[in-house]
Amino acid sequence: MHCGQHLGVTLRDSEANTLTTFRDLGVLPPIADALERVGITEPFPIQELALPSALAGSDLFGQARTGTGKTYAFGLALLQRVVSPDERDYAEAVVPGKPQALVIVPTRELALQVAGDLETASTIRRVRVLTVYGGRAYEPQLSALSAGVDVVVGTPGRLLDLANQGKLDLGQIKVLVLDEADKMLDLGFLPDVEKLISRTPELRQTMLFSATMQPAVVSLARRYMRNPLNIRAETGDEQQTVPTTAQFVYRAHSLDKDEMVARLLRAEGRGRTIVFSTTKRAAQRLTDELTERGFAAAAVHGDLSQPVRERALRAFRNGKVDVLVATDVAARGIDIEAVTHVVNLSCPDDEKTYLHRIGRTGRAGADGIAVTFVDWDDLHRWKLINEALDLPFADPPETYSSSEHFFRELGIPPGTKGRLPAAERTRDGLDAEEVDDADKGSERPGRQRRRTRRGSSGSHGGGQRTRSRSARSEPAVESTEVSESRPRKRVRRRTRAGQAVDLQASE
Repeated sequence: MHCGQHLGVTLRDSEANTLTTFRDLGVLPPIADALERVGITEPFPIQELALPSALAGSDLFGQARTGTGKTYAFGLALLQRVVSPDERDYAEAVVPGKPQALVIVPTRELALQVAGDLETASTIRRVRVLTVYGGRAYEPQLSALSAGVDVVVGTPGRLLDLANQGKLDLGQIKVLVLDEADKMLDLGFLPDVEKLISRTPELRQTMLFSATMQPAVVSLARRYMRNPLNIRAETGDEQQTVPTTAQFVYRAHSLDKDEMVARLLRAEGRGRTIVFSTTKRAAQRLTDELTERGFAAAAVHGDLSQPVRERALRAFRNGKVDVLVATDVAARGIDIEAVTHVVNLSCPDDEKTYLHRIGRTGRAGADGIAVTFVDWDDLHRWKLINEALDLPFADPPETYSSSEHFFRELGIPPGTKGRLPAAERTRDGLDAEEVDDADKGSERPGRQRRRTRRGSSGSHGGGQRTRSRSARSEPAVESTEVSESRPRKRVRRRTRAGQAVDLQASE
């Protein structure tokens, strides 16, 4: 492989290109029609650069910022190379029912997003797409594989598990995609990824996409790709952050952050908002606090089972909740339109985490706002991030929920308080989001469970206060449950001078 081979095209060059539609790039009419049905007509730069070579069958090493549309950069070419079951030569061209394309991604959320985009583009030219990941029951995935699929999108662990069981046959794969390759390596998935690649035919098209050019990613490309084209949607000296995202950094006090977030949520023009928390406990606590203040909030973190997390994401996409409080488990792979604000509740660990978080807004050319709260103890770490990204926030201003510049810069009306008036509580909330049929019965017990008055268990994922209130109310409830569910303790009695004496009373 010659990793130094580049398409000498920058973002500015692509804007001057005369190719302006997917049809111009060579996408089949049924696929282009399916995209037009949902209002997608013009390609983004990474799509315009990558699609001609991808459609020609070349191996690609694509590098682009998050939120720039890279899913369709590989997805449309992948769908076009797959033979649809509706085509006349299907039985002669492929082994019917065996996967023809494989997309490996690092997270469950990204798997769902990629599969959703592929399904959108294949609504006319019918292609069967299966999403495979851990945390869900095996049976639906096994049933789909048995019935036959054309494209499989999944995370390394579950994919390898099914392949080892002989349920997932990768011997007919024509197109292999490694999406968010840098994240997969960061999470330690390299051994599983290599085992999966070894099960695919050597003569295949391989496309690798990554936000960064880490040495480990380049090494992976050298081992498994043949003369790939390295396609970049921007030049190396351009700002790494999304240019349409306005960034604000404040030095904030931990005890004032809840009020700051709540007042920010009442800013003019505020739409869907993601708040990132470093810890699971802080994420749930803030979700409960915001819900109590009248906001439609839901949580996504590792203490919640996968069905509960997916329900929260569905409610967020559907607009039933407009505030998602998440740990970094959700920092990758969530492609939700119209996220206007991203809030870092505390300083991210490093510049990559910062970029991935704020990349949830300002997507696909839309404007976005990213707000970061930095504790006094984290100033040194923030200075390193600021320097690495060449940002102008080396000395964040000391800011409180009442600071004039906080209101002015973020468009918060003067006098706003951190509680949503009853008249403005118009969203349905998480409780209005129905449980998916595939989720019923699959939720596993975990630390998110808590005991209720009748002894049943429930989970908290937003939409109700659980942890903060239960700390005060549950002891009395627990004592009631014990007295109702266990035999009463026998009270020993004895007599004194012929009179019965209650030992408990005397003690």
